[in-house]
Formats: sequence, C-alpha cells, structure tokens
Amino acid sequence: MNTRHDNTRQHILDTGLGIFAGKGFASVGLNELLKAAGVPKGSFYHYFESKEDYGKALLEDYFERYLADIDSLFALESASGHERLMRYWQRWLDKQCTECADQKCLVVKLAAEVSDLSDTMRLTLRDGTDRIVDQIAGAIESGVADASLPALEARPTAQLLYQLWLGASLLGKLHRNSQSLENAMRFTRQLLTP
Repeated sequence: MNTRHDNTRQHILDTGLGIFAGKGFASVGLNELLKAAGVPKGSFYHYFESKEDYGKALLEDYFERYLADIDSLFALESASGHERLMRYWQRWLDKQCTECADQKCLVVKLAAEVSDLSDTMRLTLRDGTDRIVDQIAGAIESGVADASLPALEARPTAQLLYQLWLGASLLGKLHRNSQSLENAMRFTRQLLTP
C-alpha cells in the first residue's frame, strides 16, 4: 500500500475515535464520520468492508495505542513494581476526571453497547481488555518479585483491579464526579500496599 492510503485509513480511524467515543457506535452514521474526516465514501469502502469492520479496526487501533502507552509506563526500570502500577492507576484517575466530558476510553463507552450488536466487535473488546489485564498482571508479578507488592495472585488481582476501575469509570460518568474513581484509588492503594 502506498503511504497516502495508509494515512487516509489512519485519518478515518483517528476521526472516528473522537466521534464514537463521544456518541457511541449505533448513533453515528457513516455520512457523519465521512463528513468529519473529509473523505469520500469510496475511500471508506477501500479500507473497510462495512461499518462493523470499521468498528473492529477502530478498536484494534485503540488497543494497540493503549497497550503501547502501558508498555512505556511499565518499562520504567528505575521504578518498583508498586510505583509503576500506582502511576498507571493515577493516570487513569487523572484522565477520567479531566476528560469525562470528552471521553476517549472506547472500552468504557462501547463495551455494553456493541456487545449486543456485533460479535466481531465484542470479541475485539474482549481480546483487547484481556491483553490489558495481562500487562497489569505482569506488572503485579514484577512487584511481587521486587518485594514492593504483597504476595498476590497476579492474574486474578489484575482482573479484579481492571474491573473495579472500569466500573468506577462508568459510575463517574453517571454521577459526573470523581468519587467512584477516588474510591477505586483508595481500595487499590490498600490492596497493593505491602
């Protein structure tokens, strides 16, 4: 593929991230997306077979970026496992509190909606969140090994924490405040303190 096509495809994905994260999947039509991206319908269908195929690609792109961000955060060798994990949760709290009106978390926004609409997108969300939990579990294992975390079972603890923070993010959106996220942070600190 030539570079121009790669950039057009990515431009359509980048444009859709803000729109779908704000409005959801079902309420956004292709015309709205294409108008915002400034590309013709033929360009869309050159890269994506359908809106569902686009949704899958959007989620894959979102997870690749998110996981790369976590990789860089957890790769800080000078920090203990505990410090790396707490930095991750603090970043989550800060982003959810300051960006609630301009929600960028596709997992929080789309999980319940698309799980009933598209098995393809549901599986993409499932696989992406499993990869996030795997990275959190790896950081927990690292913290247990360096004795900065208590002896915890990595995978179940990572799942519990990720579920806690997703739920807190949803409640934060409902209440339009940070109380649930602050509660999640307090619990996380208690759980992860040796």
